[in-house]
Amino acid sequence: MTVFQATTAAGETPPADAVAPRDSTADAPTSVARLNATIRDFVARWNTVWVEGEITSWNVRAGNVFARLKDVQSDAQISLRIWSSVRGRIPADLGVGDHVVAAVKADYFVKSGDFSFAVSTMKHVGLGDQLERLEKLRIQLRREGLFDAARKKRLPFLPHVIGLITGERSDAEKDVHRNAELRWPQVRFRTEYAAVQGDRCVPETLAALARLDADPEVDVIVIARGGGDPQTLLGFSDERLVRAVAAASTPVVSAIGHENDHPLLDDVADLRASTPTDAAKRIVPDVGEQRALIGQLRSRAMSRLTQRLSHDIAQLEQLRSRPVLRSPDHIVDARTQELWLLQSRGRDTLNRRLDEAHRRTGELRASLRALSPAATLARGYAIAHLDGGVILRDAADAPAGTALTITVDRGSVAAHSDGEVSEAD
Repeated sequence: MTVFQATTAAGETPPADAVAPRDSTADAPTSVARLNATIRDFVARWNTVWVEGEITSWNVRAGNVFARLKDVQSDAQISLRIWSSVRGRIPADLGVGDHVVAAVKADYFVKSGDFSFAVSTMKHVGLGDQLERLEKLRIQLRREGLFDAARKKRLPFLPHVIGLITGERSDAEKDVHRNAELRWPQVRFRTEYAAVQGDRCVPETLAALARLDADPEVDVIVIARGGGDPQTLLGFSDERLVRAVAAASTPVVSAIGHENDHPLLDDVADLRASTPTDAAKRIVPDVGEQRALIGQLRSRAMSRLTQRLSHDIAQLEQLRSRPVLRSPDHIVDARTQELWLLQSRGRDTLNRRLDEAHRRTGELRASLRALSPAATLARGYAIAHLDGGVILRDAADAPAGTALTITVDRGSVAAHSDGEVSEAD
C-alpha cells in the first residue's frame, strides 16, 4: 500500500504533492525525501492530544529533554521531545518514575525519519507505581539498617579471586576483565553468567550469588551491568536480591552503571561503582602505582636514614670538638692546681685554729691554776675539815676535843681542837 492509499483510507484528504500510486513504480521509484515530506505533512495535521503514562527515560541534552513515556497498564511506549522553550513552563522536578499527563503533538523529522511527540505542557499525576513501591521498600530497608555504612564489609587490598556476575558475552564482562588485568595482570576471575534483565534476572542472579559466596577462594563479588533504562534495571531493586546481598559473607560490589536513578542494590552493596570499569579500578590495585609507591617509600626511608646518620655524625663531631673531649688532661690539670690551693688553704686554716686553741687552753689552764685551792695550799695554807668533809670556817664550830682533818699541800693530818679561839688580824 502506498502512502497515498493509507492516508485516503483514514478519511483524510492527501496533500497536493503527496506521493500517489502513479508516482512510484519499480522503474521510477519516489525519493526518500518526498516520502518523508508526505508523512510529515500528514502527521502535521494531527491535533494535540492529552496522554497519561509513566516516565521511563529522561535525558537532558543542550537544554532539551528526550524522554520516553510508558503506558501505565501495558508495555506500550512513545518517545517525547521537550524543547528548551517549553521546559521552563513545566515542573522542574520531573524525572524517571513520575506518573504524568502531557499535551503532545505528533512530530516527524524528514531528515532522520524519526517519529516522536513534541510536548507543549506536562504535569504530575503522582508517583509511578513502580517508583512508589521502590521508595517504600527503600524506606523500609533503611529503617532496618541495611544501608548503614557500619554493616558494610571492607574490600581486600588485593583479591586473589574475583567473583563476577554479569550477562554472557556482555560489554560489562569485557570491561571488568580488561581494566582489572591492565592494573594487575595476575588477577583471576570466577564468572557466573545470569540474565541482567527480565523475569530470569532475579533468580539467576540469586543462584550465582549463592555459588560465589559459598566458594572460599572468592574474595569479592562484582555484580555488573552496562547501565540501561530504569525499566530494565528493576530486577536489581528486587527485595529478594537486595536482602541476599546484605546477608552475603563475601564483600559485594554493585556496578550496574546507571547514575540518574540507581537501583536498591547500589545502596545495600558494600561498594557502589559507577560503571563496570570503575569497579575494576576500585577493587584491584594498579601494579604500576604500587611499584611507584614502594619506590617512593624506599626513597623516603633511605633519605630519612641518611639524614639521621648525617645528623648523628655532626653531633658526634660537635661533641668531639669541645675542649673537654679534645684535651681531657686540661680539666684534670686545672682541677689539680685548684685542689692543691684548697689543700694548702685548709692546712693553713687548721694550723691557725690549732694555735689559737693551744693559746686559749694555756690561758684557761693558768686561770684555773690561779683559782685552784691547790695553788693556795702550795703557798703554805691549810684547810681544816670537820667530820663528814665539812670545811671549818668558824673557830666557834670546833669546841675543845673536836676531831679535825688538816689538809696541806702534800697530804692531810689529824688534829683535835683545844677550844681556844684567837681573833684573826
